[in-house]
Amino acid sequence: MKVVFHEDFYQVYTSDPASAVGRMEAIVEVIRPDVEFASAKPASEADIAAVHTRAHVDNVRRSGLYPIAALAAGGAIQAAMFGLTAPSFGLIRPPGHHASADSSWGFCYFNNMAIALEVLKKRGKIKTAYVLDFDLHYGDGNVNILRNRDYVTIHNVESDHRDDYMDEISREMENCHTDIIGISAGFDNHEKDWGGVLKTEDYREIGRNVRAAALRCGGGCFGILEGGYNHQVLGHNVMAFLKGLNG
Repeated sequence: MKVVFHEDFYQVYTSDPASAVGRMEAIVEVIRPDVEFASAKPASEADIAAVHTRAHVDNVRRSGLYPIAALAAGGAIQAAMFGLTAPSFGLIRPPGHHASADSSWGFCYFNNMAIALEVLKKRGKIKTAYVLDFDLHYGDGNVNILRNRDYVTIHNVESDHRDDYMDEISREMENCHTDIIGISAGFDNHEKDWGGVLKTEDYREIGRNVRAAALRCGGGCFGILEGGYNHQVLGHNVMAFLKGLNG
């Protein structure tokens, strides 16, 4: 499986948990033997401007975070492109699902998922898309940007009990009909992370469900990193998801 990454994502660009030292290293150490890395490239200003206002982009630029945020958005685009033909993953940061068109919060700056799907749509690669967000926190930015685009269906998993959570994802994937499934993959609902709900093997089952849905639809699938903050388990959770996604 191709994983889009760049050594610049090792940068500690702010003091928030998504940027913490050692977070990306913890993932790379676990997944390195089993994946093929592709180097992330920054998103163009035009691709970013397709979903964000000029004022918001200027605010990110003034904060000094434009280069790393654009690199994350570009990595999401590449993962989505790879995902058209084989499962892929964007090992990127900053995350993006709390970034709306003209604002952002929750450790996010640009909406990586929205930028990636808009690129696919504008280039004629897809007609429809489905976003599954299994992060602990509701992906308000994904919803704010994409809900009025009639080609996208969005589902945020909101169950707080393990069995219900897994059943909810299974039902969604069974009823999914789309050209590509994009996963806002947050691992902070793990039993040893902030949410305390899921086990590591659950992420593998989620990946299997997504891959099965993509195969049934005759479409593609990809994931991009959102949350996940316990470095001791994060890499293993990501690896479990990738193994499920890869079949």
